[in-house]
Amino acid sequence: MAFHLGDDTLNTELLARYAKQQSKDLAVSEKARERLKKFRNLVNQALGSGDTYYGINTGFGYLADVSIETSQLEELQRNLVRSHACGVGNYVEDSISRGLLVLRAHTFYLGHTGISQECVDLILECYKNNILPAIPEKGSVGASGDLAPLAHLALTLMGEGFVVQEGKAIEASQALQDAGLAAHQLQAKEGLSLINGTHFMTVIAALAVEEARELAKAADIILALSLDALRGTVQAFDERIHRVRPQHGQQDVAANVRDLFSGPDQIQESHKDCGKVQDPYSFRCAPQVHGASRDGIAYAKSKVDIELNAVTDNPLCFDELDILSGGNFHGQPIALAMDLLAMASAELGSISERRIEKLTNPNMSGLPAFVTKDSGLNSGFMIPHVVAAALVSENKILCHPASVDSIPTSADKEDHVSMGPIAARKAREVNQNVAQILAIELLTACQGIDLIAPLKPGAALEAVYKKTREISASMPSDRSLHVDIKNVANWIQQGGLRQTLEDQGFTVR
Repeated sequence: MAFHLGDDTLNTELLARYAKQQSKDLAVSEKARERLKKFRNLVNQALGSGDTYYGINTGFGYLADVSIETSQLEELQRNLVRSHACGVGNYVEDSISRGLLVLRAHTFYLGHTGISQECVDLILECYKNNILPAIPEKGSVGASGDLAPLAHLALTLMGEGFVVQEGKAIEASQALQDAGLAAHQLQAKEGLSLINGTHFMTVIAALAVEEARELAKAADIILALSLDALRGTVQAFDERIHRVRPQHGQQDVAANVRDLFSGPDQIQESHKDCGKVQDPYSFRCAPQVHGASRDGIAYAKSKVDIELNAVTDNPLCFDELDILSGGNFHGQPIALAMDLLAMASAELGSISERRIEKLTNPNMSGLPAFVTKDSGLNSGFMIPHVVAAALVSENKILCHPASVDSIPTSADKEDHVSMGPIAARKAREVNQNVAQILAIELLTACQGIDLIAPLKPGAALEAVYKKTREISASMPSDRSLHVDIKNVANWIQQGGLRQTLEDQGFTVR
């Protein structure tokens, strides 16, 4: 189904899809083209009026009061892009560059920027031909927008700088030539429009949101399998408990676990009369903790979805030659949302690590120490638990909020900034760590299930167990789990764990 840039509503799911691989679904309506043309004409009219407009016929930032001659306006835009394209660090992954091309085109077609049709056409041609701007990951403070990263994208359109193709950096001029494309000659205001806005942080944020949403679903599934391995009780997930505290995320988590135990389960049946009253908080309070994380992730998604359909250029063009300077480029909404997302995701890892500890602790689980036969001769999951603990502690550092920091720039003209790109980048680092923590918990739970055989979990959880064992075999004696953890974490991140249940007709909320 076609997605009409500038007309349809973009969200994190769609952006992530278009970012991860090229899509032929992107379309442009005549209405969107006319909207783009309308605001380009407005810029041209403003130039003809002889009046002064920021960024069109003036300098930038602290130099906003410097007037530029008409004959130098195109040079002004070229110089702007070249001077701002000074980011540092590794080039971002392909999905970020690809997503950035889509988001730039979409928001340009929303209007109000004054960009030309030729410029946006080239952006989409780069997307179609997999010409991905080589964008250093560091150098943006998140206001005035993502200046340095976006300048590297603009440099590509000018036929300068580098692009990444098949994992290699090549000159942009060569890539455009090979695709039969001509570099764009920037017109008045176009350089400023290309480098202004929150697009860089927003693409990273959209990917972070989708990663966290997947992890939240995986956490519930793994929790349920761990509960069986611990031979814990499902009483804490009773619908009545959660009805009287109607937090949305909490209710969804409890319902997921109830559904996973809705059918016959030999393990649950084996200890129903054991007299065990309640489990540790990491099991009993999981709906409350996982649920709060889900609510935090949902909030972050709501903010990112708005930003994906926002015009964050400066100045903005409106009817009747109104070209207004404002601050839509300030990334504070994304910065705060990403700091919250990092904390929400980190808590999924924190409580998961506690469950790993309970499973490996014979005094809590009733299983052999470190869920291995011949404990002592074998160390089992002793050190995988240590790895999980290390990742949890690393996440605590990564959760220091970026959004509370600010540093004045541009001779104190830009005196408060958001640090949104930093918040988004570290949120993804947290997500990566959480995926590995959850992978360790899943492997630990499966090992626990092995040790209480021939008892089996219910059908849904047995499907999860069997699919996990296809990726990582049981461990009767010690072996390196480095590759196993990596493979299981990747499978979780790619939605494989959730898909295993959906293939069984089970819907994970």
